[in-house]
Amino acid sequence: MKCFQINVFGKVQGVWYRASTKRKADELGLKGTVQNKSDGSVYIEVEGEEALVQQLIEWCKEGPEFAKVTKVEAIEIPAFGFSSFEIIR
Repeated sequence: MKCFQINVFGKVQGVWYRASTKRKADELGLKGTVQNKSDGSVYIEVEGEEALVQQLIEWCKEGPEFAKVTKVEAIEIPAFGFSSFEIIR
C-alpha cells in the first residue's frame, strides 16, 4: 500500500478535473481525496497498490478532456487509511 500527494497545475479548475479524478480513482480501486486549491491547482491524496497509484499519476498528466495540465508533482507520504475516494468542496 502506497500513499502519494499529487499537485496538478495548469487549467485544471472548471474542467471537471475533481469529478474525473474521482471516477478514475474509483475505477482503479483507490482511496483518498481531491480538492481545488486557491492558487488554481488541484490537490490529491491517494493510496492503494503502487502500480494503480502510478496509473492515476499518469492519468493526472492529461486529466479530463478540457484540462490543460502544465505540471504534476507526486510525493510519497505516510498512508492515512482512507475508506473511500471523496471530493472535498
